Amino acid sequence: MDTIGTRGIGTWEPPARIAKDQILAVSQSVLALPDIAMRRTEHVFRIAVAEMEWDIGVMVTEPEDPARIPVGPDGRRCGFIMVHGGASDWRSIEPHALMLTRKKGFKVCNMTFPGRLWLDDPSRDWPGDTTMPDGSLRTPVWLKGEHISRDQYEVVTEASFRHIYGTRTFARARPGTRYWDRMAAWPLAFEAAMKEVCRRHMPEDMFSIFSHGHSTGGPFSHMILQRVPNIVGLTGIENSPFAFIFREMTGHDWPNPFADLLVRNWRELARYRGAELHMMGDNDALLRLPLVMEELFEQWDRAKRFPQIKAEYALHIHSIPALSAAARATAARLRLTERDTEALVARYIGYGRPLEGPGVKPIPPLLYCINKFSRDHTPEKYAIMAARYCDMRPTPKFRVIELGTGVHSYWRPEEGLPHGLTPVVAQLWSEAIDAGYYHGQR
Repeated sequence: MDTIGTRGIGTWEPPARIAKDQILAVSQSVLALPDIAMRRTEHVFRIAVAEMEWDIGVMVTEPEDPARIPVGPDGRRCGFIMVHGGASDWRSIEPHALMLTRKKGFKVCNMTFPGRLWLDDPSRDWPGDTTMPDGSLRTPVWLKGEHISRDQYEVVTEASFRHIYGTRTFARARPGTRYWDRMAAWPLAFEAAMKEVCRRHMPEDMFSIFSHGHSTGGPFSHMILQRVPNIVGLTGIENSPFAFIFREMTGHDWPNPFADLLVRNWRELARYRGAELHMMGDNDALLRLPLVMEELFEQWDRAKRFPQIKAEYALHIHSIPALSAAARATAARLRLTERDTEALVARYIGYGRPLEGPGVKPIPPLLYCINKFSRDHTPEKYAIMAARYCDMRPTPKFRVIELGTGVHSYWRPEEGLPHGLTPVVAQLWSEAIDAGYYHGQR
């Protein structure tokens, strides 16, 4: 198979752009590779964080024969920790996990955000709709058997960004409830969960780990880079960068309190579909609006089995007021001293920024892919990201690759690409790892 990047003496450089015809050719080559015998195992484990217990789910895909796992330039086996986007659970990006394992042999730990796994059914399909006939809303399940009762939240609608999102619905936690405590403490549980997944499944002496987070998962895949010693770099496609950078890229803040849980509906699909049709040059989409809307509602009917709730905006957009308030609420519950409270506030805010200071692990190499028909991940916005990285000292190693097709949901099939962009990205990441992009080469 021809390589995607350019090899020099001791170097490997990815292309700035990969045209669609090359994407088609690479995809066909990857799909023609023999399948590696593999297994899938779901693990649900419990952690104790902020004087509460949390159930965490992770789906692990790996070769049946551990000897098939690639070994990197540092002599350790190669594994991935992956997190999904804002609407879903591990199932949304499983097509990519399967491609990485089945065709390239990598071990992949695909973790669900705290609260997003439907623990009451092995299928993990959430029941009903996000808004119930009685007006109650879907809420997270952070612990098996613990469900948020209707008296613990208010239903709030707001239209501060109606031109982007339409009118949105939130389940706003009431102070003094268990739901309020969970909404204030989940960032701590998220960090602890990612660390525990790495410790359990990819120990430091055996594995080099690569971090990936789709969309909303992006800031978390960046947050963990410096907090786990054997994470050696970021493997990105359509993932947001560090939260403070993504806030600048969006051009707006998150105005809501930390206690607001977004409860999604068909509007979330519409804001992506409309942009994709526009970017694809479909000038007649508005002329067939009834059909477009019918297709959206059909898509929503299929999507309701996924969580379709989002607590993570405060960190995703790096809202310092919301993060600070969440930290202070947790500190008050834990009866922390004023000094420890301020330290917790700094910790929450720090989740959205690189770690700095003596003895801190540097930001490891970063590799990003953005898709041609992506609504939010555009070359113009990534130029903002690049400028922020160039301002840092030391400047992290990073590259951005523009792919000549694809939408934000990069696994979505299109003509000639039955597995979306997962084959070409699997080849690109495999090549980068093998060529030493993440191991010392600048």
